[in-house]
Amino acid sequence: MTEEATISDQIADGKNKTNVRCQFCNSLMLKARVGSYSEQEIDVPLMVQKQDRTADNLNTEPLKHFWLVKDMLTFENIGFSHTVDGKKFLVCADCERGPVGYHELSTKICYLALKRVVHTD
Repeated sequence: MTEEATISDQIADGKNKTNVRCQFCNSLMLKARVGSYSEQEIDVPLMVQKQDRTADNLNTEPLKHFWLVKDMLTFENIGFSHTVDGKKFLVCADCERGPVGYHELSTKICYLALKRVVHTD
């Protein structure tokens, strides 16, 4: 199954069809039907970095499929890590793994990457 097909299985009426959970500790991050699907390509730091990295040379990967959340209080369980170039990175508040997305400081909108979470009820 292609990545696009897997993603379309997670969307119902432009929203997340199921609950969104941390892939490491299964903590509930976002309840079903509260995130809006959004596509935009942005480089997000890898969840595992090489030992000799600094803030100036983070290893990143391009991600383009996100759940858009307009109010950070909508999340059930999310934490914030470092700020880089006007973005605060989102992490699981329970196990602190991430980043699973980012919070745009200028708009206050959060983007949770579909690829970095699991979708299950």
